[in-house]
Amino acid sequence: MRLQGRASEWARVACPPNRRSQNEAFQRILRIMMLHIPEILRTDEVKQLRDHLNSAQWSDGRATAGSQGAQVKQNQQLPENSPLMPELRQIVEQALKRHALYFSAALPLRLSPPQFNRYAAAQLEHYGFHVDGAVRSFPAHPGWMRTDLSATLFLCESDEYEGGDLTVRDTYGEHEVRLPAGDMILYPSTSVHSVTPLTRGARI
Repeated sequence: MRLQGRASEWARVACPPNRRSQNEAFQRILRIMMLHIPEILRTDEVKQLRDHLNSAQWSDGRATAGSQGAQVKQNQQLPENSPLMPELRQIVEQALKRHALYFSAALPLRLSPPQFNRYAAAQLEHYGFHVDGAVRSFPAHPGWMRTDLSATLFLCESDEYEGGDLTVRDTYGEHEVRLPAGDMILYPSTSVHSVTPLTRGARI
């Protein structure tokens, strides 16, 4: 999931009046930001998503990666033409719209359609270090969108799998992220990040 943010005020940072200076200040904030947002989804919503996804037909995740990303991407993805996609996306998007912390942190101008990924231990599935696409287009959304923020929403509890940690590199080093089901991590789309190989279970 990727977000386009508004370049306005961010926590405790006074942006200069000059537009160029405002943009530079905004970019500095993006470079150091990584935020854990708890309970994006309610327990019943996590269950509803999981029930649908457990019976879903998955496709090769490399289909949605660029030429460089495809070289390090080995996972499964819910295809765009899946009959489940509209309902699942609606659940996630409605949850985001009602979450005050998400809105105050992301200040979203536009939201790209959520994507659903699965990593399984049987194939040691993973996603090597990469950067999300800076400019994206989507079949159901005309035009192009610049992406400022990326988000990972966890649908599995951490004891359901081993490996599969989201690893984000930023100014202060590498951070391994493993959150409860329903929680989200928000980080700049410019951050280099990866998902380590799954060694037990599956992660969605």
